[in-house]
Amino acid sequence: MTQFENNCGETMKMLPTWLTALVMVSGATATDGAQLSLTPGDGLKAATPSSAQPIQHIVVIVQENRTPDNLFQDRVLIFRGADIVSIATTAERQRVPLWPIDLGTAGSSPQNYDLGHSNAAFVAMYDGGKMDGVNPECRPADKCPTNAQYRSVNPSDVQPYFNLAEQYTFGDRMFQTNEGPSFPAHQFLISGTSAPTETSPLFAAENPAGNHAGCIAPPATRVAMIDATGSETGPAPEYPCFEHPTLTDLLESKGVSWRYYTPSAGSIWTGPVAIDHVCQPKTVNGKLACTGPEWTDNVAIPQTKVLTDIANGQLAQVSWVIPDGASSDHALANNGTGPSWVASIVNAIGNSPYWANTAIIITWDDWGGWYDHVPPQVINDGVSWGSGYVYGMRVPLIVVSPYAKAAYISHVTHDFGSILRFIETNFGLSSLGYADVSADDLSDCFNFDQTPIKFQTIPAALDAAYFINDKHPPTDPDDD
Repeated sequence: MTQFENNCGETMKMLPTWLTALVMVSGATATDGAQLSLTPGDGLKAATPSSAQPIQHIVVIVQENRTPDNLFQDRVLIFRGADIVSIATTAERQRVPLWPIDLGTAGSSPQNYDLGHSNAAFVAMYDGGKMDGVNPECRPADKCPTNAQYRSVNPSDVQPYFNLAEQYTFGDRMFQTNEGPSFPAHQFLISGTSAPTETSPLFAAENPAGNHAGCIAPPATRVAMIDATGSETGPAPEYPCFEHPTLTDLLESKGVSWRYYTPSAGSIWTGPVAIDHVCQPKTVNGKLACTGPEWTDNVAIPQTKVLTDIANGQLAQVSWVIPDGASSDHALANNGTGPSWVASIVNAIGNSPYWANTAIIITWDDWGGWYDHVPPQVINDGVSWGSGYVYGMRVPLIVVSPYAKAAYISHVTHDFGSILRFIETNFGLSSLGYADVSADDLSDCFNFDQTPIKFQTIPAALDAAYFINDKHPPTDPDDD
């Protein structure tokens, strides 16, 4: 297996330029002081960022299982130069249109099947860089049409995403760092690796058996490992409870507050549950539960607490926001509310004092098995953390902020490590030493010299009140 890596070249070396840009906008708005006076919520540790730093809060919203070709058939973005196609090329070199399909499981063309997105599915679809769309996995079989992966979402179902991408920055070279499904992806999103230990040469490659995640999974649970050659056949599967540094450790060491919003503790989408020193599992009332102070102070369940925290002035300086299945965009699981869910968070921030100094990063955790025509870049730079197991498929990226470049298409190669490096750079943290090492820091997506963009509410079918008052139990992912 070859290594997929960033092709940013000199861009990823421009840290001094980034820091210089931050200093140039010192004391830009009167609301900076008001933000620093907000009282943190329970368990949040107050920090005192420099007034020279225009970004005081970073919110990372992670949706599920889409590619740009599948989700962003947006004529405006395409006109501006976004690399999105509506015609696919098959393994037989035939031209096949990406037929429109509904986002959710309801509608005239429902997404009532799910495509495989395992490492094996990635290898088949990548096909040595041909990107010919072969996908050997689809379920349930009786719902899978011919050429099931050649589909695009009806634009009317995702207009809030289009509005965000058209107003702010859209990245058409964002790649998931891992070559498989959600569990390892969410590990990369908080720590830049899915290795079981700090020194292990292996990575978690798949979802754990039975979708039981992390340090509170049943004792017999195992997750497949992959080595640097891309082989899953050699390494023995391991229990999905890992021990290595995470970005939350760096935040804690610097006194930067953080919170991780998620629908449930044991989901494969809940990254911190698989980190032993964060979870600190113990048996409580006959069941394993996370009991560590980092967990109890910073992991917020359910995910809708992000909306009340914003309203109550209790937003942490760094937040990850994970949806439940219904609002996730995940095929065969979502009900079409994902765009409204994301819009409700953006609108809550945009219509609050937080807007003046917040950056919102919206991405999708993996490609979900859908066709995409852009191959991951293949290089060999000898980076030990990922000597073979990077990159995976392209996923969408939207950067929303008063300092995001307006109506901008970023063609710079980004990955999940770019999000980590942006947070590290913004708050003056050290490097984790994993995916953040080779990644860029998203600096091309921002212009800190521009007049801050005035927020305009994103129209959506459902608002924050709908999600706050929704009493349905959260649905966990079904990624078997």
